Amino acid sequence: MNAIDFFCGGGGMTCGLLDAQINVLFGIDSNPACQNTYEHNNEIPYLNMNIQDVTVNILREQSPLVDDIDELLLVGCAPCQPFSILNPRNPNEHISVNLLNEFGRFVREIHPAHILIENVASIGRRGQEVLDLFRNMLIAEGYLFDDGVINAKEYGVPQNRRRYILIGSRRFVPHIPNPTHGEDLLPYRTVYDAIHDYPPIMAGEENMEIPNHRAAGISARNLERMEHTPHDGGSRMDWPRELWLECHQDFSGHSDVYGRMSWNQVSPTLTSKCFSLSNGRFGHPEQNRAISLREAAALQTFNDDYIFEGSLMEIGKQIGNAVPVRLAEVLGGYILHEHENI
Repeated sequence: MNAIDFFCGGGGMTCGLLDAQINVLFGIDSNPACQNTYEHNNEIPYLNMNIQDVTVNILREQSPLVDDIDELLLVGCAPCQPFSILNPRNPNEHISVNLLNEFGRFVREIHPAHILIENVASIGRRGQEVLDLFRNMLIAEGYLFDDGVINAKEYGVPQNRRRYILIGSRRFVPHIPNPTHGEDLLPYRTVYDAIHDYPPIMAGEENMEIPNHRAAGISARNLERMEHTPHDGGSRMDWPRELWLECHQDFSGHSDVYGRMSWNQVSPTLTSKCFSLSNGRFGHPEQNRAISLREAAALQTFNDDYIFEGSLMEIGKQIGNAVPVRLAEVLGGYILHEHENI
């Protein structure tokens, strides 16, 4: 089976599909900062274009296998920001709301055998109209599909990451794969499982022997706050009052910011700022710093030989926005198995 990975970013979905033995023809994304990471790790072409400027003929120029539609999987993980509950704006005001339907344009014109969609869990609420248009298009084009919200921790990812998944096919009746981890199944993979082996580093330091094992610097005041944050799950609520931020003096919400992860639990959902103490519970369970880029990548189930290129901010986005590699492998493996057993 062949695949095209739309909105491929730094390559989490592509990497997982390759692990599932699916031949990814190329990735497409409009962010040039991701190209080196994607191409150097996956050895697959990266088409740096806005999807609105891409045509089927351009895809054919990339590979003649695009026309082998009975062996083709189209994957679309459109940018999720407009549908995220963290985005206070009206999703209909965001330019990205049309990207799912732009992806649908290729489904209509190419008519691939299979389709895979991943997005934030809240798309069903904040993007209901956009999602309904896409699903109605699939029905009109003769596709069967199954969709719903899953949690990546139930598929071997050491992270609490709820995501909307849609699997569509015109060759078999799809079902979202059953969880493999959880109660009466394999135990969840934990933060300890994922990152305990990495050597200690200080905030602002980088271990040159392990690619991307680099931690963001923090101020002296925030270092003092981390020193007062109990190991293994402590939060800013444990600080002495004089260390509280002014914005928190009369507000008890967002208690996760500046908090530490817990060794024996899955991590919280990683975001594009997962290397920053002030943007979530991204503190190392013991060391006085946020998790490193390499540790974040491990929580997204990238292997250590997957090397990210770019600035701290760019790499944070590549990691935080990625589809966890293990989840992509499970979904791709399911589609390939069903395809081969038709």
